Amino acid sequence: MRIKELAQATGVDVETIRYYEKQGLLPAPARQDNGYRDYADEHLERLAFVRHCRALDAPGTPHPDVDQLVQEQIERVRARLKSMRALEKQLLLLQASCGRCDADGADCGILKELVAAAHGEACACHGHLAH
Repeated sequence: MRIKELAQATGVDVETIRYYEKQGLLPAPARQDNGYRDYADEHLERLAFVRHCRALDAPGTPHPDVDQLVQEQIERVRARLKSMRALEKQLLLLQASCGRCDADGADCGILKELVAAAHGEACACHGHLAH
């Protein structure tokens, strides 16, 4: 199949396919007599693999130990989840500090916390001095 057909079959731009070839993520296809690239089913499968790896922020090259690769990805996901939980906790603390705001926002707990943090003072969401 030609590059345009591969692009349509996978939803990947032609330029991206060429880029993946240059980076070694996709093996170079055979060439037809007229010089056009001739992609095979293996390219379709490999491109799907690369896309899935990119979506997971995993390396797009084959890994000798797939279990290790999956474990490393699990650890990255867990680290992100931990970070997101910490962010959620901070946002909930900010939200809890919000009282009824005046029209000018002078009594808004969230604004007070953010201003305090901007001035290097302790804030409710972190419980320590901002840096």
